[in-house]
Amino acid sequence: MKFNSTLKRLLLSGILCILLYSCVSRKEMVYFQEIEQLRKNEAKRSGNNLEIQPDDVLTIRVSAPEQEAALPFNLTKSITSQDRIMGEVELETYLVSDEGTIVFPVIGELEVEGYTNIQLAKKIQDLIAEYVKDPIVNVRILNFQITVLGEVKNPGTFFIDDDHISITKALGMAGDLTIFGQRKNILVMGEDGDHKTYAYLDLTDAGVVNNPHYYLRQNDVIYVEPRGTRRQSAGSTGLASTYLSIISVIASLIILITK
Repeated sequence: MKFNSTLKRLLLSGILCILLYSCVSRKEMVYFQEIEQLRKNEAKRSGNNLEIQPDDVLTIRVSAPEQEAALPFNLTKSITSQDRIMGEVELETYLVSDEGTIVFPVIGELEVEGYTNIQLAKKIQDLIAEYVKDPIVNVRILNFQITVLGEVKNPGTFFIDDDHISITKALGMAGDLTIFGQRKNILVMGEDGDHKTYAYLDLTDAGVVNNPHYYLRQNDVIYVEPRGTRRQSAGSTGLASTYLSIISVIASLIILITK
């Protein structure tokens, strides 16, 4: 009787150890914890249009019915790669300074920070209208990239060709959420001027499209938190060797007691 009682205690202790070791807390698994400690007024951002910021890289192409008149406004560089056709050229890029400006041909220093690509194109059109008849200006932001982390099929950093991308499209580029991904509190982090911004988006709510963070900006980070079942699974998988060790110890004790 005493032996059975001792054996039961050993087995229960072993099972308890396994359960304790297999539990992985949220604190051990989840990124960007306690982000809520940011000041409340930094958790918001205005508008959802992609705005030009310092350190952005731009291309600006000017076209016109009389293309020769537009040539002075299209800075080009020769392409020497053997893979390109001889004599082919491509546009030079403009790096936005810390002061939010670029130096544009003929016009000189030009304030661009805070403009969308469409707004800047319109501004340049107006400025060169006295030199070029009916100009057409196209502005692109080349370094528009976003990062998707967490419970998605293909996490990583993605360069965006468009200038208007939603969180749903970004998640689609990352292969969509896995079955372990939280869909009701997806974290989006970014910047609005000098302020850090964040928001938790609920993809199960149709009203998410009205959230200012639904459309992304340069260098935004999307993080999909794992569900509790995923954390448990990670604990069970990562500690398989621990289970075997505990079971081995219990088996050894049982053999010693029963001798």
